[in-house]
Amino acid sequence: MVRPISDLAGHPDIVELRARYDQVAETPTARTADGVLALTGLYLAISPWVVGFTPFAFNLTVNNLICGIAVALLASGFAVAYGRTHSLAWLPVVVGVWTIISPWVILRGFTTGGIIANNVVVGAIMIVLGLVAMRPAMVARGRQGGRFAGRGGGGASEPTPGTPR
Repeated sequence: MVRPISDLAGHPDIVELRARYDQVAETPTARTADGVLALTGLYLAISPWVVGFTPFAFNLTVNNLICGIAVALLASGFAVAYGRTHSLAWLPVVVGVWTIISPWVILRGFTTGGIIANNVVVGAIMIVLGLVAMRPAMVARGRQGGRFAGRGGGGASEPTPGTPR
């Protein structure tokens, strides 16, 4: 009889998978991207005061502050424990898209050129760095030889001939 695993975090496959993610995330490119992404998030948080948002842009100021802090914390998590945070690597891309469109959505078209330029440039940088942050997870999955690489619908690969299901 097979005994169920009560603690999945200690399962050997999950431990090995996290170790692979951490190994791939230790590359200089990944470290640099995580650091620049954290700085981009911090800049987004302080950008209303750097650029000088007008008083009518208070809601956008709060939005940039919250989104910037969130991205900086995510990037710090990627740098420290990528094996546990890799599933959140898509969030900076979404926040980057939101940063680009937020002046028009929040201020309903009453924006200035500085606000638009700031958010579009920071959002584009965030999207690129978010895609770079997603790369280690894709590389780690590729090194597993298709075991969890997502072949077909459920993510499980077909068994090799002669092995039990």
